[in-house]
Amino acid sequence: MSTAPSDPGASTAGGLLQLFRDGEPRTRARLAQLTGLSRPTVAQRIDQLIDLGLIAPVADAASTGGRPSAQLAFNPRARVVLAADLGALHARVAVTDLRGELLAEISTPREISSGPDAAISWILDSAEELLPGLGYDVSHVAGVGIGVPGPVEFSTGRPINPPIMPGWDRFDIPSAIRARIDAPVLVDNDVNIMALGELATSWSGVTDLIFVKVASGIGAGIISGGSLRRGANGAAGDIGHIALARAADTPCPCGNRGCLEAVASGRALARALSTDETPLHRPSEVVALAKAGDVHAIQLIRQAGRDVGEVLTACVSIMNPSAIVIGGTMAQAAEHLVAGVREVVYARSIPLSTEQLTIAPSLAAGNAAIYGAAQLAIDAALAPERIAAALGG
Repeated sequence: MSTAPSDPGASTAGGLLQLFRDGEPRTRARLAQLTGLSRPTVAQRIDQLIDLGLIAPVADAASTGGRPSAQLAFNPRARVVLAADLGALHARVAVTDLRGELLAEISTPREISSGPDAAISWILDSAEELLPGLGYDVSHVAGVGIGVPGPVEFSTGRPINPPIMPGWDRFDIPSAIRARIDAPVLVDNDVNIMALGELATSWSGVTDLIFVKVASGIGAGIISGGSLRRGANGAAGDIGHIALARAADTPCPCGNRGCLEAVASGRALARALSTDETPLHRPSEVVALAKAGDVHAIQLIRQAGRDVGEVLTACVSIMNPSAIVIGGTMAQAAEHLVAGVREVVYARSIPLSTEQLTIAPSLAAGNAAIYGAAQLAIDAALAPERIAAALGG
């Protein structure tokens, strides 16, 4: 009489690989115990994964009296992934291994408004510049993850009516990348990707988190029950265009008036601090003023935090997160921005919802988007169905 596997998902080579992704070495005997599969079946699956280079033998296990058993472990350097972070005013491409460790990167000031063709060419050219120095070429790229500063139809990887991305509407980013790289391509809103990166690297065990990016614009990535929530059309977390009472008459780049982004974003603060003698254009310039002790800049950043906090108070009541993480360029002035958020959220939310709520600046900081994009690509590259395809079915 046959016994069903303890972990039915591990019955294929790709399913068995998932057990190795925690980095812990295991013996064939231990794998048979964990999965309920027969030893010959485990041996067959192991041989398939070794052939793909995804697992490899490591030092023998400590002896318990008999002959030591050979251990096997995940090989994160078997392939690499590309992670790209395209912001409103910057672009960054990185190469990571299959565990998400950053191996090399290129970054440059670049405006997203320059259009998709130039941006995609830059990503691909940057990849071909980075890979040889690491001993890889494009054939070793197992997946590509990309974050963009606008709404994305995740199933197709196409931006949908992005307000600050002229020329990108419904542009087929995955197809453009796959013209030169034969690998799965995952595209998402940059804040969603930052939320994934922050969760994976800095908030182990947290299942309900809101990541708020305050930079040229404002948006949020929502993690609920341990999963990213994109919404019906990929627009979940677009808090920058929630109406704010004190901004009622202020025009927003989206075409409406009174949006949070119109008064609390880094772009709005730069505009408010500009003078004829000293025009400001970037959030980083606002941060620099605050760090230099400019009282007006500090006051505006603190008020921006209060404005963001007012919107987040409603989010806390709806979602009851255990962590709110503030990232983006303006989080470089976290002592002022986060203080404003805390001031309002803790004062205006019900005690039960804030009893165990942490409000903190991003721990992954400038790497959050790259880590998140890499994680998207890794999960796609190592999915059981992808491994099955690599094995010919």
